[in-house]
Amino acid sequence: MDCTQVFKDVLTASRRLNVLDAETLNRTLLLVADATIAGTESILAENENDLMLMDPSDPRHDRLLLSPERIRSIAADIRNVAALADPRDRILSDSVRPNGLKISRITVPFGVVGVIYEARPNVTLDLFSLCFKSGNACILKGGSDAIHSNTIIVDIIKSVLENCGLDTNVVALLPAGRDETVQLLNARDYVDLIIPRGSRNLIDYVRQNASIPVIETGAGICHTYFESTGNSEKARLIINNAKTRRVSVCNALDCLIIDESRLNDLPYMVGLCSDAEVVIYADDKAYSALKGKYPEALLQKATEESYGTEFLSYKMSVKTVSSFDEALAHITKYGSKHSEAIISENNKLIHLFYKLVDASSVYSNTSTAFTDGAEFGLGAEIGISTQKLHARGPMALEALITYKWIIEGDGQIRK
Repeated sequence: MDCTQVFKDVLTASRRLNVLDAETLNRTLLLVADATIAGTESILAENENDLMLMDPSDPRHDRLLLSPERIRSIAADIRNVAALADPRDRILSDSVRPNGLKISRITVPFGVVGVIYEARPNVTLDLFSLCFKSGNACILKGGSDAIHSNTIIVDIIKSVLENCGLDTNVVALLPAGRDETVQLLNARDYVDLIIPRGSRNLIDYVRQNASIPVIETGAGICHTYFESTGNSEKARLIINNAKTRRVSVCNALDCLIIDESRLNDLPYMVGLCSDAEVVIYADDKAYSALKGKYPEALLQKATEESYGTEFLSYKMSVKTVSSFDEALAHITKYGSKHSEAIISENNKLIHLFYKLVDASSVYSNTSTAFTDGAEFGLGAEIGISTQKLHARGPMALEALITYKWIIEGDGQIRK
């Protein structure tokens, strides 16, 4: 399919969208949330068509799966976005120059945002709500795994836009083919920003092939370091939550790092994980500490491949270290700059951990499962950025805004 006309239509729609007032945007988003709830039966039917084509053991299956509860949660996030302040037209700075020129810096939308993502149909509504609220039109390129779910969701959105008398081209869903992806990555005349959401392979492909600026939402290889002064009661609950709350998401725990002086506490700290049948890949020291105290069928010896892996399933590795510096070195080598945590009662080391760990979100004494736009009070998220330019961590409205300079004069000319 030649997508050129789609790109042109979205660009035109973006200019109309940018002049809509906040009240219109918010009212429309609330109607989209209501229509999403009303369309639950239709959405689930199309979602089932997608699920039938995916092996339930595939880690992406849980990401693809929708339920009435998840749809209600998605609608709630849309309402949260509607309740947020309008991020457009905020004055970031202003001054009057000696020659009388008034120079201001104000927030503006990017214009057209292209997003490429895999089997996450909830992302379709999150993306639309955040882009629409921030005055950006969006071009969505979902994967073939979720084509039925994404299509019905976009149909619902467009129906609301049409009923409100708005340009339905503020959102476009491209076919799931690779050729359409290539066209989107090179639509420099129409698209201002590309955001990939998905596997490391997808993100690398987009970064290497896009001729448009890219914000990476990287893979989540997340560590939790249990330091020698850590509280094992806290750790038991934190580790279980970080690993088992939802294994298919990027903020799930992949590797537990433990100080060797606390190996005797390891069986207790991972005890709850056995209830969820979490497979543990343990190094020699951790394996010895767990042998006979963790289900034999769930305990394996770690290999080099056990580290630096985003499992997205009921699996995690355990690494024993002899010092704070060794823990930092392991995180530096195997981390993905997503979310890292320390469990410790030593405030000096906690603050040193904050400073030295290079990640978008750094935690102490809590679960990495909180790396989420809604949990951070952002309403929803468009992804978790692991880069350092423009946006980092959970990306929401603020990440979809750039700025421009406004210069007001009264006849001044430059000598």
